[in-house]
Amino acid sequence: MNIQALPMHRFIDHHGDPVIPLPDWADQQRLIGFYCDMVLTRTYDSKAIALQRTGKLGTYPSHLGAEAIGIAIGRALQADDVFIPYYRDMPAMWARGIAMEKNLQYWGGDERGSDFSTDNHQSHCRDLPFCVPIATQCTHAVGVASALKIAGEHQAALVVCGDGATSKGDFLESINCAGAWNIPLVFVVNNNQWAISVPRSLQCGAEFLSEKAKGAGIPGLTVDGNDIVAMFDAIKLSLDRARKGKGATLIEAISYRLSDHTTADDASRYRSDDELQQAWQYEPISRLKSYLTKQKIWTDQQDEQWHQQCKEEVEKAVARYLSIPVQAPETSFDYLYEVLPTELRQQRDEIINKALRMQGGKNG
Repeated sequence: MNIQALPMHRFIDHHGDPVIPLPDWADQQRLIGFYCDMVLTRTYDSKAIALQRTGKLGTYPSHLGAEAIGIAIGRALQADDVFIPYYRDMPAMWARGIAMEKNLQYWGGDERGSDFSTDNHQSHCRDLPFCVPIATQCTHAVGVASALKIAGEHQAALVVCGDGATSKGDFLESINCAGAWNIPLVFVVNNNQWAISVPRSLQCGAEFLSEKAKGAGIPGLTVDGNDIVAMFDAIKLSLDRARKGKGATLIEAISYRLSDHTTADDASRYRSDDELQQAWQYEPISRLKSYLTKQKIWTDQQDEQWHQQCKEEVEKAVARYLSIPVQAPETSFDYLYEVLPTELRQQRDEIINKALRMQGGKNG
């Protein structure tokens, strides 16, 4: 089945042609900005994979093919909204003001990558860090949105998960609470067709994952996740609705994971090359580039110059990341408990003493 043939919210098709008039907010400057953002984050993604392959980064989850979803989220959220990401959300976090090297720190095993207090972070550090467990961030988002409502704040929360997460109780309980409590929360499901090696067709019998919203009593909307205009429009409208006290919305973004699940995965073992090549025809960056080119507001020369700028910016971020002093070994114990249990304190002391002995041996 060709998922792109299904009815969904869309403004620009995969040929770069408008299928309906674009919204008033979609001026040239904003669309060029979207394109530049997506190219930059894809350049970063490619470099991050190279760093992992050369032992300079830990296991890394590529966001290849999901750039439109992430940039639309990051640009639609206001500074005082709260973002609750999942692990494939680097583009949105970057658009929210989180430096690239912070993301590299996190996937490099350095917990300081989740500390945004030193960043030029627009939301004053209220955003949550990456969530690797599947769907648990949805319950966190319900708590955040409930707190916003109780405090009488006119902000919204937005949480992201993958299609596989919608099969978990955490997700279903969260959308149920969101509907029953009428809280200012937007759920965005990145339906990239694969929950690691499990295809979308084996996860749910419904035609659309957005249909799960019906049972929760909230609006559900299926959007072309490769069309950044449609994504931004849907998210903007849903956030505005939430801020006005009209409750939660579930957005299903139809995309495709063009990469392996993570750098520890080999997707060729469970999906065909033909399927992957077909999916590349719909990816978001070439789609928007085609539109901009056809509208004569973006040239090949501009494109070449921007790609070069992206490479330079990413290399600078990598240099900053590699220059960060390595954490002391005992810090691996420091983020587990509020009060470290006695047996772990002993292990931590042993590591410190071993490091001191090794240092003493070098000095001797």
